Amino acid sequence: MKILITGATGLVGSAVARRFLSDQHEVFALVRPDSDRSLLADVASKIAWVEGDILDICSLETAIQNVDFVVHTAAVVSFIPKDRKQMFKVNVEGTANVVNVCLKYPGKKLCHVSSIAALGRPDPRKLVAGEITILDEDQRWEDSPENSEYAKTKHLAELEVWRGTSEGLNAVIVNPTLILGEGDWEKSSTQIFKYVYREKPFYTEGIANYVDVRDVAEVVYRLLGSDISGERFLLNAGSISYQNLFNLIATAMHKKKPWLKVSPGLADVIWRIEAVRTFLAGTKPLITKETAQSAARKISYRNDKIKKFLDFDFQPIEKTVARVSESLVSKSLK
Repeated sequence: MKILITGATGLVGSAVARRFLSDQHEVFALVRPDSDRSLLADVASKIAWVEGDILDICSLETAIQNVDFVVHTAAVVSFIPKDRKQMFKVNVEGTANVVNVCLKYPGKKLCHVSSIAALGRPDPRKLVAGEITILDEDQRWEDSPENSEYAKTKHLAELEVWRGTSEGLNAVIVNPTLILGEGDWEKSSTQIFKYVYREKPFYTEGIANYVDVRDVAEVVYRLLGSDISGERFLLNAGSISYQNLFNLIATAMHKKKPWLKVSPGLADVIWRIEAVRTFLAGTKPLITKETAQSAARKISYRNDKIKKFLDFDFQPIEKTVARVSESLVSKSLK
């Protein structure tokens, strides 16, 4: 089989590439000329690199027309206000382009890697204080002040995929929760390991929903090889308090565990201080208004559907944290 992956140099895309390569499939990666390919450095010679961009229709057509499957992982993930325009451009328009080109060259099957953020947040008035809210694939988008700009772009991107399916596109969508994997800990969800490694003192009362990047790749692999179409699947291995997650990572990395519980009021102060600090330093903040709010929520997600459709079992959190921590620490010591 021939598989094209957009965003192959990222955390999920690189894991998907490795999974298909492990079974000797032909992997094509759509990349910009200046893309950092370090996550695939050891298998780079096994990949057909296609220079282009999901915002460039011509390069998309060149990349897609002769493959069997398309895995769309390319996206801008940010909770920084100045990145809003770029997020809408890449996440929404870029996805529309991928869908349109797949429709132009029939016979492709598309797996769109979305995000749990695309479900949006329930109206706060419907939540019960102190209780965990459990959501599944039936959750429908609701306008809410708690929906981040990133979440809005991922929701709109999914609408493009559903439009494609209504026009005959063979497609599936997966919605991973917090993805834990051996990525660049300066980027995306892997930053949580860096946060603990630096022995930051704070933790919140919120709940983290998590999934191993290898499980995400395995699900994508199986869905593309199946007859399943027109479905979306939440990918969530389980839920854990942020305190317990941080403690697991700290233990695995032999670091001091966070010890200061952050109240909602203190979280508001911290993200504002972080915003000023990073603005002056010209760097990106580890904590933003959206991530602070998200970390304080008590929302969990079901995984019954993917387990039923694929008879799938997720890896335990202890195994994932141990593997990822060992990998990241070894890289930091080089």
